[in-house]
Amino acid sequence: MGSSLFSSSNFLPTLVIFLSSTLYIINSSSAAGRPVADKASTEFIRTSCGTTTYPTLCYTSLSTHASAIQTSPKLLADTALSVTLEAARSTSSLMSKMAQSHGLKPREVAAMRDCVEELSDSVDQLRKAMGEMTQIKGSNFGLMMNDIQTWVSAALTDEDTCTDGFAENTMNGNVTTTVRARVVNMAHMTSNALALINSYASFHN
Repeated sequence: MGSSLFSSSNFLPTLVIFLSSTLYIINSSSAAGRPVADKASTEFIRTSCGTTTYPTLCYTSLSTHASAIQTSPKLLADTALSVTLEAARSTSSLMSKMAQSHGLKPREVAAMRDCVEELSDSVDQLRKAMGEMTQIKGSNFGLMMNDIQTWVSAALTDEDTCTDGFAENTMNGNVTTTVRARVVNMAHMTSNALALINSYASFHN
């Protein structure tokens, strides 16, 4: 039988290249085809992102949505949550496929499966938060916002737990580095989204 692209000898290098490429795509794909936003919108995003822990990632992931965000704290928080949920779903799907792939050590497979479970929980928490954000109303704002903040915080904890599973030195270095890069990127986006949600909550109060 002829050799396959995903044979044991070729799988890991191919996987690392694929993961690295998709990490770039997640952060840049939304830039194409969007209308140019006015300066006030982009400056609003830049200033708002300056209050987050990862301002550069915040700005690059949200500035392409400036025409939709305008200068609205709520739309900024909505968009940050939506972009984070999209990244979380993509990462979770990829990790699920990786967990079933050949070429990984048993310990790596176990860590990957644990990560898949954590990321699935994270996606669920972010999805609930997104649903609540679309329905938030003045009369129940405080209660609904508390739920949103709790869910996004839980999602961030799940993501951190996933990366902890790849901390051992016995893991394949390339796989560990690349997987952690994807999940850490996702966690940083979640952290930024939470910061912007908190800012919106404070602004509303």
